[in-house]
Amino acid sequence: MKILLADRQDITRAGIAWLIHSEEGYDYRYVEDKAELIEALKSDDDTVVILDYTLFDLNDADELLILEERFPHTRWILFSEDLSLDFVRRLIASSTQFSILLKECPMAEIREAFNFAVKKRRYICQRMTEMLLKPEPKEEQEQIHLTKTETEILKDIALGMTTKEIAEKRISSFHTVNTHRKNIFRKLGVNNAHEATKYALRAGLVDSAEYYI
Repeated sequence: MKILLADRQDITRAGIAWLIHSEEGYDYRYVEDKAELIEALKSDDDTVVILDYTLFDLNDADELLILEERFPHTRWILFSEDLSLDFVRRLIASSTQFSILLKECPMAEIREAFNFAVKKRRYICQRMTEMLLKPEPKEEQEQIHLTKTETEILKDIALGMTTKEIAEKRISSFHTVNTHRKNIFRKLGVNNAHEATKYALRAGLVDSAEYYI
């Protein structure tokens, strides 16, 4: 079985590699970006893709669904720290090829999700299942409130700066900026920089003339 690991966190790569090595009959490789992922799937789409959607260069759910349609034999494990409920609902309603796994999950669930995908079955981790089943509050929308620092970092994200570049600009640590980045995404209900940028443009935080698509 062929496995593609589309995750840019070294610690996650090492952990998944260890897990794969503990099994037999699996061939895996890393892919660094969307272009490399597509080329790998072109050669053989009977593959399990372990994808950190929040850190990979995929723009939105539409793009992911296009890839799922283009490569119908591929099974996807979305393995991320946080995913918005609307995003997850759309994926699982559109295709059974997507499994959902949060990085906070225990090893038993990670192994189970892996085995489900290999057997061409969908897996939704317990934490995400609980979140999906939780009733939504009626007529209540939480007002988005970003701190001054979060607003400044969101502007930098929208202008295409990486976490490392933002940390250097702010004379701060990568970890601190990454924590702000996660909090911004959580408050906005988005999953990646592309979705956050769309919010920044709509909110007028960034002049569209400054933003290059």
